[in-house]
Amino acid sequence: MLSAGRTTLIALTALAPVSWGTTYAVTTEFLPPDRPLFTGLARALPAGLLLIALARVLPRGAWWWKAAVLGALNIGVFFPLLFLSAYRLPGGMAAVVGSVGPLFVVGLSALLLGQRPTTRAVLTGVVAAFGVSLVVLKAAGGLDVLGALAALASAASMSTGTVLTKRWGRPEGVGPLALTGWQLTAGGLLIAPVALLVEGAPPALDGAAVGGYLYLALANTAVAYWLWFRGIGRLSATQVTFLGPLSPLTAAVVGWAALGETLTPVQLAGMALAFGATVAGQRASRAKTGTGLVPFSSPSKNGRKDSMDLTGPGLRR
Repeated sequence: MLSAGRTTLIALTALAPVSWGTTYAVTTEFLPPDRPLFTGLARALPAGLLLIALARVLPRGAWWWKAAVLGALNIGVFFPLLFLSAYRLPGGMAAVVGSVGPLFVVGLSALLLGQRPTTRAVLTGVVAAFGVSLVVLKAAGGLDVLGALAALASAASMSTGTVLTKRWGRPEGVGPLALTGWQLTAGGLLIAPVALLVEGAPPALDGAAVGGYLYLALANTAVAYWLWFRGIGRLSATQVTFLGPLSPLTAAVVGWAALGETLTPVQLAGMALAFGATVAGQRASRAKTGTGLVPFSSPSKNGRKDSMDLTGPGLRR
């Protein structure tokens, strides 16, 4: 049994991928078409500046370049690729490629954190990806190769950023609000010149688009990423990793409830498999790491991590 405090923390962290699961519907229904770079910029930079203003803390020393690297991986590269895949792939198909994120993280954790992959983690990741594929791989017609590659690259970028976030921790006295703001701002600043060069001036926005961008910047980004990085700091690697499938599952539910899409028995079975893998990921971590929450410490003076959890087989997203 998971403790009440751990269950609450898992539930709050899970709100991030649940929120991200609404991105596809908002992008296709409310935002200007074919503007993935501007959309990524509008989502990241205002949210980052808001969080920095609230935290009132700027990076110091090595954290200037670390925040830039994390911002590039988690935001600056990830967002444009995510929106490119959302524009080019139907329904939740972009999300199925992202569901391989846990498997990416298993391998990256072996390289960057020295964690040996476990059979249970790999099997759970495969089951999660298979379940998600049953849910979203239903559209007729050929697969858009560029959209699929963009989705795959976005998953790889976010997975690398998540593992590095766990490896580096955060500076002493700095909370997840400031760390999130640094990354969102750095990522937004990286996207801005590329968006201007590739897409030109910002598009004209109607009321629906303004509302969509406000939702993406505030609830879907500022709040969701704060919860996500807070969870990375306190949960074990495996638990964070296997919350990821909640995003495509949410996308499928939103498509059914709001966009008139149907859910077949095969899709429902896939949802059950993917959700079961998510739960199994939490319980596997419980058995491996015990009952206490994992602290998110900063590096000690000799450069080693004082109390960072390095026992789980991987991270996500």
